[in-house]
Amino acid sequence: MSVTQINVISFGYLHGAPPEAHLTLDLRRHFRDPHVDPALRHQTAHDLPVRRAVLGTPGIREAITAAALVADAFDAGPSEAPLTIAVGCAGGRHRAATVAMAIARRVGKTGTAVHLTHRDLGKPVVDR
Repeated sequence: MSVTQINVISFGYLHGAPPEAHLTLDLRRHFRDPHVDPALRHQTAHDLPVRRAVLGTPGIREAITAAALVADAFDAGPSEAPLTIAVGCAGGRHRAATVAMAIARRVGKTGTAVHLTHRDLGKPVVDR
């Protein structure tokens, strides 16, 4: 194995610049935002209704698979080094955190060490 550890970081663009990463997924414009649903707005990816809403969005599972394939490609490379995948949405509480959890779970099945960080999950809801 070439990748010694995979770091998956979720974040919200409204809380600051994206973290440095090898691959950054920007989910803001292409995938449904649970924030627009008042029933989900103050929940997070730790809540099942949010995860269902995000994972039920057309195209999101394909994006998760694509990120896992990128991790596999880095793992096949000749150099041993950590890999960082950053996943961002507007506030970092719904889409990014859910997708980051799914990516971490998926790439962790290969036996590579995975470290999941939610940079902005615990921050207050951003009024927009």
